[in-house]
Amino acid sequence: MARSNTGESHMVARMSSPARDTSLHRAERRARERSLTRAAILDSARRVAAREGAANLSLRAVAAEAGFAPAALYGYFAGKNELLIALAAEDLTGLARAMRDAEADGGSRLGAAAGAALTLLRTTETIATAPGALPAQAGSGEAERHFNGKLIAALRALSEAAGNPSDSRETQADVVLLAAALAGLAVFARSGRLEALGFSAADMIAALDRRFSPAR
Repeated sequence: MARSNTGESHMVARMSSPARDTSLHRAERRARERSLTRAAILDSARRVAAREGAANLSLRAVAAEAGFAPAALYGYFAGKNELLIALAAEDLTGLARAMRDAEADGGSRLGAAAGAALTLLRTTETIATAPGALPAQAGSGEAERHFNGKLIAALRALSEAAGNPSDSRETQADVVLLAAALAGLAVFARSGRLEALGFSAADMIAALDRRFSPAR
């Protein structure tokens, strides 16, 4: 009597399913462990950056802080620049959140968001250092893609504060110009040039508000 092919296939499925489940669980566990290790490395890098300055960050110092051999870090980050970009991407998330949470207190929403952004931009060294860590030509690396995604999210938060939905090329250009102005102001403020020129951060935020807020 011919053996049922359906019965055989069900038996094979039952026999192979536990093996597949075990393999899947192993892959999930490895991915989870890798994610936790990467987060631990970033935490160590942030401590080193706070202590020695983001510009002086080195993989050797981060490895020592994390308790790894220096070579082990290359399994997670290609080098110092990629590590800096990852730290800056995390801080861009905080920047977007700060702009969304800024309280207008009787003023404009854009002014409040821009003020919060300027405060963080002038004091967050990782974001200030990131442009020098990014490649001169846009690439497709994972760290750079992640950074770009966080940058877009921050630009979207700024656009929302300005009351200009970024649904056209013109409004997108406006928010990039606004972000560039804030980044430039942060450089001036960080170096003390803003005060040397006779302006305060509040003066500049008010000027940006007048130019970029929708007519009220």
